Amino acid sequence: MSARVIPLVRHTPDARTDEDVVASCAAGDSAALGELFDRYAPAVWRFVTRFFGTSVDSDDLVQATFIEVWRCAPRFRGASSVRVWILGVAYNLCRRHVRTRSRRRAFLDGLALLPSAPERPLDELTHDRRLLARAIDLLHELSPEHRVALMMVDLEGIASVEAARALGVPTGTFGRRLFEARRRLRQALAKEEAR
Repeated sequence: MSARVIPLVRHTPDARTDEDVVASCAAGDSAALGELFDRYAPAVWRFVTRFFGTSVDSDDLVQATFIEVWRCAPRFRGASSVRVWILGVAYNLCRRHVRTRSRRRAFLDGLALLPSAPERPLDELTHDRRLLARAIDLLHELSPEHRVALMMVDLEGIASVEAARALGVPTGTFGRRLFEARRRLRQALAKEEAR
């Protein structure tokens, strides 16, 4: 007589598989995201804490992980288990956090090495702010065609040829608009400066 094997895990008829829950997330079911969070938040918290130790706020990275899971759910293809996929998402966020923290530290270290600028007199600062405010007002007084030419090239740093192509305008026409916009702005600011 053979022994009957009794499964250790009992599934109730209404229990959903992890894959079903991820599919529900992909369909926009926020309750499914809560279900994934309930199932895997402790594992993600342990993973993040082990990755960083106590040097980071693990709770924020756990929440960020599940926000990313929500965003990436439509791309889940089942190549790994849901648990492994979620831990992979957590790992990518941890790596991004390390890079961001390193960049921030390098930036602040570099900033600390810069000499401090001498204080400018208050009247100069006030004059510069007034001119900047007037330049913004003058920009809005330009026609939309002249304004977009100036904004794309001078403010966004896009090459004239590329901007003209993106707008569907002949290069010569775009160049003329940019020239006129710059000239009008320069003349108006010169009048302001003379006051």
